[in-house]
Parts: sequence; C-alpha cells; structure tokens
Amino acid sequence: MNTLNSLADSGSYLLTLLMLMPTVGAVLLCILPLKSDGAARLIATVFGVLSFLLSLCLAAKFDQGVAGMQFVERKVWLPDFGIHYIMGIDGLSLWMIMLTTALTLLVILASKSIEKRLSSYLALILLLETGMLGTFMALDGVVFYVFWELMLIPMYFLIGVWGGKRRVYAALKFVLYTAFGSLLMLVAIAYLAWVSSEQLGGWSFYLGDWMRLSLGHKEQLWLFSAFALAFAIKVPIFPLHTWLPDAHVEAPTGGSVILAGVMLKMGLYGLMRYGVPVFPAAAVEFAPVFATLGVIGIVYGALVAWVQTDMKKLVAYSSVSHLGFCVLGFSAMNLQGMQGCILQMINHGVSTGALFFLVGVLYDQKHTREISAYGGLATKLPIFSFVFLVFTLSSIGLPLTNGFVGEFLILIGSWQYDPILGGFAISGVILGAMYMLSLYRRVVFGGFDETKNGDLVDLNPTEKLVLAPLLALVFIIGLYPQPILNSTESSAKIILGFMFSPKLANKTADVSKAQSLAFGTVEMGKGR
Repeated sequence: MNTLNSLADSGSYLLTLLMLMPTVGAVLLCILPLKSDGAARLIATVFGVLSFLLSLCLAAKFDQGVAGMQFVERKVWLPDFGIHYIMGIDGLSLWMIMLTTALTLLVILASKSIEKRLSSYLALILLLETGMLGTFMALDGVVFYVFWELMLIPMYFLIGVWGGKRRVYAALKFVLYTAFGSLLMLVAIAYLAWVSSEQLGGWSFYLGDWMRLSLGHKEQLWLFSAFALAFAIKVPIFPLHTWLPDAHVEAPTGGSVILAGVMLKMGLYGLMRYGVPVFPAAAVEFAPVFATLGVIGIVYGALVAWVQTDMKKLVAYSSVSHLGFCVLGFSAMNLQGMQGCILQMINHGVSTGALFFLVGVLYDQKHTREISAYGGLATKLPIFSFVFLVFTLSSIGLPLTNGFVGEFLILIGSWQYDPILGGFAISGVILGAMYMLSLYRRVVFGGFDETKNGDLVDLNPTEKLVLAPLLALVFIIGLYPQPILNSTESSAKIILGFMFSPKLANKTADVSKAQSLAFGTVEMGKGR
C-alpha cells in the first residue's frame, strides 16, 4: 500500500504560516511606497519577530516523546504527477528552524550598515528565510527541491548587489557550484518517482514512499551519489569548498551570517533527511569516504585559516574546519557522533555567525578586514574585545562554552568509529586554538595606534542587542545542552537505524521498523 494514502494531516497549519510569514513581509517591502529606511526596517523587524515567535510556538508544542514527524500538513498539489505539498518536522528540523528564525531576525536588526536599496535588501533576507524554512519542513522531493533552489536566488543578489569588489564573480561561482549538484539531484528525484510508479502503482515524491522502494545495490550507489554531491557542495566538504571563501569574503555581513549560520547546514540536513533513509546501504558504504574527507577538511581548513591575513577569510576557512567535524560525527555511525554533529551544527551557527557580526563591526568603521590594520583594541574597545574573546573561546571549544559539548561528542564518536581518524581530528582542535588565539592577540592586544584607529568606537546599543542573545547561548548550551540532546535523540536513533539495517539485508524488517517510526501512521499527526 502507498504510505502516502495513510498519511494523516494533523489539521495544524503552523508550519505553513511560519514559512509564509517572511514572504508576506518581503512582498510588503516591495509594494509599499516607503519613504524612509526606518519604515522598511520596522516592517522587516515586525515580520522577523513574528516568525521567531511562531518558531517558539513550535518548540513549546513539540512533543519530545514522539519519535516521528509532528505538525504534519498534507495537501494535493499536482495529483497527475504524484506531487503533494507535505510538510512536517522532527527534533532535527525544529532546532534548524529555531536557528533560522533567530539569526534572520538578528541580521535584520544589524542592517544599519546597508546604505543603498535597504528595502530590497531586507526583502531578499526575508525571502531567503522562507526558502530555508521550507527546506527544513518539506517531506516531498519536489517541494524540497523547490525550496532548495529558491534559496539560491536571494543569496545570489545579496552577494552580487551588496557584496565587495569581486561580488559578481563570487555570486556566479556560488550559483554555478550549487546549481550543478542540484541538477543531478533533480535527475535522481525523477528516477525515484519512476521507480515508485513501477513498485507502488503510482508516481510518488513522498519521502515515506521512497524509503519503501526496493533499490538494487548499484541503483542505491548512483542515486545516493547524485544526492550526496548536491549536499556535499552545500556543506561544503573538501575538496568542493572553493566557492565558500569567495562567497563569504564578498558577501555583506548579513549574507555571511546566514550563509555560515544556516545554509551550510543544509547539506548535512539533506544527508540525514533524504540520503540515509532512502539509500541506507549506500550511505553505510560511503561513510568511510565522508569520514576521511571530513578529517581532511578539519586539518586543511585549520591550516589555511592560520595563514590568512584577512579576518573574514580566516573565519570562512574556520567554517570548513568546523563543518569537517560535523561530517565526521555524521559518518561515525554511532549516537555520540550523530548527536554531536547535530549539536555542533547549531553551535557553529551561533559562534561563527557572531564572529562574522564582529568582523562586520570593524569593517563598517574602518573599511578594511586586514588583521595588520588593527591592534591594541582592548584599550579603545573594551566591550568589543570582551565579546570577541567569548566567541573566540567558544569557537575553539573551551569547556563550559557551547563549542566544547558538540566537539567532545564528535571526538568520542569518531574515536569509537576509527581511532586513527579520531586522532587526526583532535589535531584540528589544537590548530583551531592556534589560529583563533593568534587572531585575537593580533587584533586586541599589542600597541594601539591612535593615528590609524583613533576614530574607532565601541559597540553601539544595536550591536549589543544583536550580540547579546548569541552571547547568552554560548553559556546556556555550554552549561546545559540537555534540552537539545533530548529533542534530537529520537531523530538521531532513527537515522542510525537506517544506517545499521543494511548490514543485515538491503531492505529488511529493521528498515520497515525505522520507516514506521519516522513516517508511520502511528506517530503521524500527533503535533499539537
């Protein structure tokens, strides 16, 4: 029987309301005759706040005792082609949605540095938020692909219009890299729908149906490769990372924050949501490859970051290293590694997003990101220096900060998986401390040059407002990560259930059990 036929609609439209809320704000910014930047910023802030409050409602109503999808919405879209509008979330989706709405709101609040076409800039930020939210909610392959591609359009214009001197080159490189992988994924999506018509009696793009397909070994390998390439480019996994430094350096501060804080997580999310459940045997077979590339990314990203002279490029390469840890945790195929991966995805969004904000604070005043242009800022900017220190320590995983918990779980999981890879990963922690502490020393300590930097001023009230919640999260997650671990545990176990079952057979009762937990009718529709 087609699983889609028994899929229950929860009767709640909270997900759709949340997903469309930013779009409404974007449309209003485009059609209203706004006479001042203040009015545009007010509208964007209102819809950013509303989106964040709706995400808080999701968190409040989310039932940690339910292993499957919650708040499920199902509507027929194109019935002749088997395409349905199906949305739902689990613990993994929930925290990615929370991170998206929070960072988008902070980016809107920090938009005072945008001096041209502010209404268009804010509209694109809100449209980008819709694309990201839809990607984290979609349970239909076509709907997922639509939102996946939708994200490219606003980010292309954010980089190409409001970016630096090489903005057009960086924007085109970003789109070409990501679009290439996405086209192969589209071919794989179409193939899965055709197989569904053969095995299930009708075209289906529903993820729950795809997990029931009987795919041959070679089919799984080829199809997983098509999906995995798109996801690996988005992470990005070494050696597919070369678009990232250019995009980060040329993007405006808000674009860099969202790119690092949310969009880079889309690749790992895609692997967990689509790659593993649909192609479990291929996922297990490719796990050593991903683990090895993750470790290479950890060490390579750290070494390249160490020799950078541009602060923003240094933080960009640190993302390659930090996301390498996430890839390694995902590939370890154990609960510690998987939960460490999910937690570190959140932590990276908090810490690296804040570092990009701080680099933007200096750039807006001095219009240079060269490390050598600064020095001794502790004398002139004490609050900035303190905040910078906290996020530096968070980035290198100091105990009691958020970065420590995620990296520690990943290292435990990777050591259980392969002590050699785990040992190399530990070197990334040491290298991370070296390049981040070196950056902090050169910028904050030393002699202060009054002639070069005498006009610098400390954090203003808006900048303090933007950084304060991220600062609080560093210690909240660092001291008490249990709420995140509790709400993501069932999702992590389901993903691992798919990865372990192929060791017994390609499609066994274990796979069916994991599928029923993730998308079965027993658990469907329990969102409040």
